[in-house]
Amino acid sequence: MNISESFALHALLLLQLLGGLGLFAFALSRLGASLKKLFGENLQRSLETTAGNIFKAILAGALMAALTQSSSATMVLVIGFAAAGILPLGQCLGLIMGANIGTTITAQITALGFSAGFSYNSYISYLLTTGSIAYLLMALGGLPLLFVKKRKIRTGCQAILCIGLLLMGMTLMENAFTNSLLLIEWNSLMAPLQNPFLALVCGLLITLLIRSSTLSVALLQAMAVTGSLSMTAAIALILGINIGTCFSSFRAARGSGANARQAALLHLYFNCIGAAFALGLLMGMQGMNWLGMVASKAVIAHIHTLFNLLSVLLVLPFRSMLVGLAERTFRAEEAEPLSEEDRLLALLDPRFAATPAIALEQCRKVIRAMGQRAFANVRMATTGIVDHSQLDHEIFMSNEAFLDTCEARINTYLLTLKDASLSESCQRAYTEIQHTVGEFEQIGDYAENLHERYDNIREQNIQFSADAVCEIGIMSNALEEMSTLTLESFENSDGTLSDCIGALEEVIDVLKETLKDKHIQRLQQGLCTVQNGIPFLDIIHDLEKIADHCSNISIYVLMYDDGVTSFDIHEYHRLADEAIENHSQQWQEHYEERYLRPVLGERAE
Repeated sequence: MNISESFALHALLLLQLLGGLGLFAFALSRLGASLKKLFGENLQRSLETTAGNIFKAILAGALMAALTQSSSATMVLVIGFAAAGILPLGQCLGLIMGANIGTTITAQITALGFSAGFSYNSYISYLLTTGSIAYLLMALGGLPLLFVKKRKIRTGCQAILCIGLLLMGMTLMENAFTNSLLLIEWNSLMAPLQNPFLALVCGLLITLLIRSSTLSVALLQAMAVTGSLSMTAAIALILGINIGTCFSSFRAARGSGANARQAALLHLYFNCIGAAFALGLLMGMQGMNWLGMVASKAVIAHIHTLFNLLSVLLVLPFRSMLVGLAERTFRAEEAEPLSEEDRLLALLDPRFAATPAIALEQCRKVIRAMGQRAFANVRMATTGIVDHSQLDHEIFMSNEAFLDTCEARINTYLLTLKDASLSESCQRAYTEIQHTVGEFEQIGDYAENLHERYDNIREQNIQFSADAVCEIGIMSNALEEMSTLTLESFENSDGTLSDCIGALEEVIDVLKETLKDKHIQRLQQGLCTVQNGIPFLDIIHDLEKIADHCSNISIYVLMYDDGVTSFDIHEYHRLADEAIENHSQQWQEHYEERYLRPVLGERAE
């Protein structure tokens, strides 16, 4: 073989190796996306509920890493939870432990079938090669996509196809290493890796270069077909790979506060302690025959899984000490504690954007707080008007500033999710949030109008008649009940409450017209002046508009529950009209009895 032929063959084998690695990386990312759509969203939203139970945290971390096919993606979420103060460090450690276990599932998948170069003794063994299984899975997953229309079935088929592509990528890499045996003396090349320390450093450097422990282990499995990878080298390489993956945590924590950096340190300490313990055992067992045996790709997968399981069992009893070590290593600077507003806005962490289900859930928490502040302002203003009590201007203006800031921050945050690959559920949640945030901000604006009415009444010493004060109080009480139901509907995504809210909105509309008529009668009878009457009309107008926005929010929730994704204005009006027409007569009569008949001076029969 001349130099040019040798160069061409080397180049071809390198391209085959890189092509297999690229196909593997692509299939891995798409598999993670498909599994998240199928199973991951409810799990993602429930990660925060693991607080207080370390075993639930470990299980949730393992499932999350298995579904995303990446411990790094899970670690980004953990860093985000720590930075936002959502989870304490102890629970973050549980998620880290679980993520290390869950990421080993990929190696178990790629260990399926016989490797390239295996001596086939029968057609059955040939059909059980990695390549044959890959062909089967690609056919089972890819062909139904030509005619299947149902979204969930298509997503499931895409997941099966991606597993087939994973195995095909592994086959390409194995073939590249098998063919390289004609050109490279792998045994002599791998001899230095018999030194566990050199092998550990090599595994660390490979992971730093590739930036994925899963890809690094896959490359190691493909290399196993050369027959030059001993058990000693394989174990030490895996230890280095596990340490190398910690650098993704430090990249995610870069520029963040103390909590995020402490979580990244926890990841490093946990992996280093496990690696140090395993390396000590490995050094103590040097000379044992089995350490010189050739490691197959299945053995590498089992070593990877076993090491991470043993690391969890080793560290679990001492987790509080490990958390304390991370806190002492990176001490938080003395600073003023964050205000409640800042803590809420910290939930909109850009790291969550890679996991839309969690990002949207954080948006909902902030919007819920917006609703509470908006309705608190309405309550303060109406109470001040009715009871002539002193309104706390500082709290009111703080709430209003919070509402304006939240609207701007959430709308900006939603832009980061706009181009993400959103599932159908996330698309509906995205649209609902996009509309609802504006409604709550508008409620805050009408509360500000009421605040101005309150100031004018006090400055001009306007005195409403007893009847007028009573009527404003009744309308305010109806709105108070409506606001409570609106928040409950939004918090619980309960579209069934739209019946009650719609009935209340209709009663408040009638109340407004009734109070206007009664106000005109008082003017005609000389019981009220124009100076008093204009603020009265403005107040009931603002209350009615707030009720309209409450009704809008309930309809958005109803549309979300019904699976509507467009949320266009025509569809909105159609559903709003249907909701008003379809509430039960019982609710209508109930609210008329409570709020309308006292104004009319009627008694229930």
